[in-house]
Amino acid sequence: MVQTSQKGRLHHPTRCEPAYCGGRVQQQYSTHNCCPFTNRFQHSRMTSLAAVVLLCLSGWVTLYVILCNINGSRGYEWNCRLVTLLHGVLVVCITAYIGYVDGPWPFTYPGTKNTPLQISAMVLSLSYFIFDMVWCMYFRTEGPVMLAHHTVSILGIMLTLWLGESGVESCAVLFGSEVTNPLLQARWFLRRTGRYETTLGEAVDLAFVLLFVFMRVFVGGAMLYCELISPRPRFFIKCGGVAMYALSWVFMVDIWRFAKRKYGSKMAQWREQGARSLKNGAVVGDDAHEGKLD
Repeated sequence: MVQTSQKGRLHHPTRCEPAYCGGRVQQQYSTHNCCPFTNRFQHSRMTSLAAVVLLCLSGWVTLYVILCNINGSRGYEWNCRLVTLLHGVLVVCITAYIGYVDGPWPFTYPGTKNTPLQISAMVLSLSYFIFDMVWCMYFRTEGPVMLAHHTVSILGIMLTLWLGESGVESCAVLFGSEVTNPLLQARWFLRRTGRYETTLGEAVDLAFVLLFVFMRVFVGGAMLYCELISPRPRFFIKCGGVAMYALSWVFMVDIWRFAKRKYGSKMAQWREQGARSLKNGAVVGDDAHEGKLD
């Protein structure tokens, strides 16, 4: 945005100055550190954020311990997945409000300064990812792909909080990655309760596959494209976006194999049943024809 100064000269606002962004004023800072007074408080700000992250982490641990005491017969993974389900629902609701109501729109204004609500969502998710990664490493329930996903998520959120910007696209990534989480947990609970081989289980699987492909591949690809072509986001933030999208494709390959194996076998069963029906119909027809001849 070009402004006219009091002397009549054209004035180009630097990243230290407010820039109009999507109907609201966003304060941005450059890598040249044109606002030296921010360095004075950066250390205290990060210390405060670390304290809040530790507080939220203790909250997730406390919730998990309470669930283990209440549902001790269900097992540790059952209670951990309850915590995961709660985190997914909370983060999806908060990030959806950020993207669609509070703004700014992540596809148009990536790289803007973090808002308090964006910081809250990222702190909540950062503490959960730390809890879940420690749990997975202790019980050895996840493979290297999921651990890599947690590592990239943790580092990306920490970098976004440290820089103080690009929170809007980080929250958009959280929304896209967690919106399928309730369906994934529902699938696991259905399997453990013996209700997976039902119509409900089929609906959950189909909804999960379709939503994952739409959000991770198509919407995620559009978000990555907007991130890469925009001059505002930092280089490391763009690298993190590429890493998250690459991991989405790794998950996509696993989902494709699952869908091919499951629905391929079902198609084979349907074809076999159809062939049997045709054969039985032919036999019945022959018997009926012979009966008419007699």
